[in-house]
Amino acid sequence: MPELPEVEVTRRRIAPAMVGRTVRSVRTTANSYFFVTPPGRLRARLAGRRLAGLTRSGKYLLAHTEDGSRLLLHLGMTGQLFSSDATSPRLLSATARAALEPDAQLDFRPDRHTHLRLAFDDGGPEVYLRDVRKFGKVQWLAPGEPCERLDRLGTDALEVTGSHLFEASRGRKVAVKSFLLDQSVVAGTGNIYADEALFHAGVRPTRAAGRVPRRSYEAIADATKRVMLRSIETGGSSISDYVAPDGSDGGYQDERRVYARTGSPCRACGTAIRRKVIGQRSAHYCPACQR
Repeated sequence: MPELPEVEVTRRRIAPAMVGRTVRSVRTTANSYFFVTPPGRLRARLAGRRLAGLTRSGKYLLAHTEDGSRLLLHLGMTGQLFSSDATSPRLLSATARAALEPDAQLDFRPDRHTHLRLAFDDGGPEVYLRDVRKFGKVQWLAPGEPCERLDRLGTDALEVTGSHLFEASRGRKVAVKSFLLDQSVVAGTGNIYADEALFHAGVRPTRAAGRVPRRSYEAIADATKRVMLRSIETGGSSISDYVAPDGSDGGYQDERRVYARTGSPCRACGTAIRRKVIGQRSAHYCPACQR
């Protein structure tokens, strides 16, 4: 988390708070592995720039400035990109959430986990990037500067085809679940939507990627796009930390068929959902519906 749907929902909803505005000032926390570009250089390069666009590449967001430079943002596992106007208990620490009164005010105040704060010339709402675990990334890219992180990405999950998956999987002995999580193969996939896509395609996550036939990869590609588009439509999955830029929760978590439903009955056949660790990641599946 967040995966492609959550990042795409974030892009669409935060764009009005960024695009067309000129950055007045940049505030950061101390230098850490969160900052690919050191905070001092980031502040100097970004201040005074007008943001001309916001795009997505896999799980990465790219804010484009008018001079052709780019600000790369990655939300990692717990990252939240949102407006200073947003209100949500998910923006508060676990301690603060536990102490909330029923009618408590939920206005967010920047804390030690708010690693990037953008203020704008128009004096309107600021934009915050908060990440409790600091697995996210921020990088400033000069005009024309290549980015190894982006160059490593495979086909975007919303554009993947069965033929691409079939050809890329030949000779691969890893489990198909691990294969789908390889960002050099499919950019934007993660645990939630790989599990869900494999369920809808009727393929067990433990099967060797190289032994899955072409017709099954056609079904996997179709299911991947279908579940992700549906998640985007419902605002993403708010299972843990994810919250939309306006503070609202997603709704796709209520439609999950297998992910994190260990022991619960399959919604298609009633068989108990199982969990298995594959490549140090949890995989959830129905032993009756998936072969």
